[in-house]
Amino acid sequence: MSSGSNIFDRRLLRVRQRRARRLKPATFLLDRVAIDLGERLSAVLRKFDVVVDLGTPSEAVRRVLAANENIGTVVAVGPNGDDNLMHVIADEEALPFAEGSLDLLVSALALQFVNDLPGALIQIRRALKPDGLLLAALIGGDSLIELRSAFAAAESEMEGGASPRVAPFADIRELGGLLQRAGFALPVVDSERVTVRYDSALVLMRDLRRMGATNILHERLRTPLKRGTLERVREIYADRFADADGRVRATFEIIWLSGWVPHESQQKSLKPGSAAQRLADALGTTELPAGEKPTRG
Repeated sequence: MSSGSNIFDRRLLRVRQRRARRLKPATFLLDRVAIDLGERLSAVLRKFDVVVDLGTPSEAVRRVLAANENIGTVVAVGPNGDDNLMHVIADEEALPFAEGSLDLLVSALALQFVNDLPGALIQIRRALKPDGLLLAALIGGDSLIELRSAFAAAESEMEGGASPRVAPFADIRELGGLLQRAGFALPVVDSERVTVRYDSALVLMRDLRRMGATNILHERLRTPLKRGTLERVREIYADRFADADGRVRATFEIIWLSGWVPHESQQKSLKPGSAAQRLADALGTTELPAGEKPTRG
């Protein structure tokens, strides 16, 4: 996700997303994120006239935006124009908007597949007006840790070495710094873990297909996974990550990003030495010179 990297095959991503729409899509994560996004926006008491939904692979977020009386025109941006809202056919890595043209940009579970996330955040900041807001959710680095472990163990045992199977999603500790480097003020990053239970690892993998979230790494193996290795993945997953009832756990980490484009109305830190009252006076104590010890009464 760093600048200049080419981790994800984005052409293949579009193919996988189209396949997911042809299947019965698994949208439970997107639906959850959309509800959370609506709740977060409801706490922001201001009007957003021009809003972009960037790359969200369903209409869930647009439905939430439509129910918010503070939201004006909503423009969906992505590779497909398959709903009734205004839609711009574009890629998340190359935004077509003029500088300072948007009031709010939201995105749900799309930015984790951007190759140059720092560059995408810079483009978003430029497209937003002063005091414009970015609010986005993306899949975090602790997602599918169980599946990673099972694949690594099975391939090492059956094939003599592990291959890239699950994407290296962003680490929450890096994202606050990326927001600041992109020029956002008041950056906030938080996360939640969602645990989903399945009958088996194979059912989980079928759900990932229906999310359009199967392996799109450029460095992936092009040969199909061997049947014996897949069965060993299932066995290891069941052995290590099953609950007492036999069902297995899958972890999804959702990371939330928010940041404002700087504006003179926003709160700013005071300059050193600019306090109107001494701390000692506020606390009702006596200020001592540096190095001097207090005397006992």
